[in-house]
Amino acid sequence: MKHVLATALSAALLAQPVFAQDQDAPSPAPEEEGFSLMEEGAKLFFRGIMQEMEPALEDLQDLTEEMEPALRQFAQEMGPALRDLMGKVDDITMYHPPELLPNGDIILRRKTPLPPPDMPPAPNALPDKEEGQIDL
Repeated sequence: MKHVLATALSAALLAQPVFAQDQDAPSPAPEEEGFSLMEEGAKLFFRGIMQEMEPALEDLQDLTEEMEPALRQFAQEMGPALRDLMGKVDDITMYHPPELLPNGDIILRRKTPLPPPDMPPAPNALPDKEEGQIDL
């Protein structure tokens, strides 16, 4: 008896929305309606973000306009030095990150050391001693 009553009640409740729908207007597909609702929600979300970010973006634009002359001057003064440095440092991926020494120096270590360069002997260099001789 309880099952019959529950089934009849659920059928009556489920049938009620069918009568409330307009028969003349074509109903949109659930996928289209869901997409348009998601689309509208995304638009509203991004509009809200833009409205909140607008003052910060305007302040950033003002700051960049103030800094532009100083950055141009920096580029003019440091440009040649940076080009020289890049000529000496062939590929930045071949180096470890910079290290700051206790005395304030900054060093760049190569990941794989270069072979020592062939240097001519110094003019005041002593000749090689033969083995077995001891200089007293």
